[in-house]
Amino acid sequence: MNVEKDMSITGSAIEILLQGLTSGHLRIVDLTAPLHELTPIIRLPPERGQPWPFSRELISRYDEKGPHVYWNNLKMCEHTGTHFDAPIHWVTGRDLDDVSQVPVQRLVAPAVVIDLTEEAVDPSFLLERKHVERWIETHGPLPEGGWLLYRTGWSRHGNDPDRFLNEGITPGVRPECAKWLAEDTSIQGIGVETVGTDAGQAGCFDPAYPCHWFFHGANKYGLTQLRNLELLPARGAMVIIAPLPIVGGSGSPCRVMAIYEETTR
Repeated sequence: MNVEKDMSITGSAIEILLQGLTSGHLRIVDLTAPLHELTPIIRLPPERGQPWPFSRELISRYDEKGPHVYWNNLKMCEHTGTHFDAPIHWVTGRDLDDVSQVPVQRLVAPAVVIDLTEEAVDPSFLLERKHVERWIETHGPLPEGGWLLYRTGWSRHGNDPDRFLNEGITPGVRPECAKWLAEDTSIQGIGVETVGTDAGQAGCFDPAYPCHWFFHGANKYGLTQLRNLELLPARGAMVIIAPLPIVGGSGSPCRVMAIYEETTR
């Protein structure tokens, strides 16, 4: 928000933020996919342990079990729907933070969007370093301690689990690019629209699942199943990420929101 252009907006940083939201100078966008029984969840080979899909059991709904209250018991994997991956999620980060130990300061951070929806019409498309470097030439450096949000348009399949998982063929990141982003750039995490931060076929890469391998080994993070990235500017947004602080947790479903100045679109 350009305060100099609007002298009616004055006060502390918090007051300016609140005035920007109420006046429409700042826009807030929900990047979270709705969570329900049909939310897609990764499918692993039969011999592997399987994550639980989202389900709920009614406790009471204004009935004899609770005439004044409606509530449910929930059952799901930590990595269900729009979710946050903590470093401990992967063997390379096994001695690093669980989700409850992630500093809250790192959950509010700048974000940039790299839009490769045209290329990702091919579901096997992989992000390469050259794509990011081309983005940097146009939009400037990646933000210190920020997020790279990788837009592929894949969220359009989010209401069809079979199409969303696409028999294990979904866009992702080439191993060399994942290593470079995790180890040699200033970003703290990568966010994607797909079921996981890696390509569906990444189990066959070297190393397998390179975003998990390199990002978590570098004490960095992942966000998955994001939506509405098309509403954000290429740069200039701030994301707010709210995972549950599960002690010992490898990750958590979360609400992800972005704030940006309307004039940056």
